Amino acid sequence: MHSQLVLELVGYAASILVAISLMMSSILKLRVINLVGSAAFVVYGALIGAYPVAVVNLLIVFINLYYLRQMLASREYFKLLQVSPDDEYLRAFLDFHAAEIKRFLPEFRYAPDARLLVFFVLRDMVPAGLFIGERREDGCLRVMLDFVIPQYRDFKTGRYLFTDQAHFFRGHGIREIVSAPGNDVHTQYLRRMGFNPVSAGEPHGPHRLTIA
Repeated sequence: MHSQLVLELVGYAASILVAISLMMSSILKLRVINLVGSAAFVVYGALIGAYPVAVVNLLIVFINLYYLRQMLASREYFKLLQVSPDDEYLRAFLDFHAAEIKRFLPEFRYAPDARLLVFFVLRDMVPAGLFIGERREDGCLRVMLDFVIPQYRDFKTGRYLFTDQAHFFRGHGIREIVSAPGNDVHTQYLRRMGFNPVSAGEPHGPHRLTIA
């Protein structure tokens, strides 16, 4: 009875992992979770003697490994595309992603202003993210929006922006970037991008990145 329960748990775990993988907006996450789920199905099929199930899922494991290797080995092209605060495409992008932006930043309202620094982050010439910041005279840039569309939320866009493009910000006279995280996930993202709390006593308060 105990071994039967273990087999059933393996089968349920495999099914749940495969189902979860199909809900991932990130293709990388989908492949990784689906790989683990398929591997669990291989074990499950072998243990219960359902060899067709094991063979099919072993094939899926190799397919996932193949595409994961391609994804991790491929070099993506990144580029910043600065636009004016009243750009027409900018408006269209904000309207299209309004619901997703509101989910993370319910208080965000956009109003064109000459003080704003606005640009898209392109990945292989696809607008993967949008950055809007308010420039201040003291060289500080206050982040109003740092939005990445779901399928590109793998930290590559953020690393390119905040690590590789420091010269872009320096060219605009910016010495530091300040961002107020909206939730714990946003706080973790900022930490991974090199931001630190402005006040040591407020770990979830505004975070600051000094431009080297």
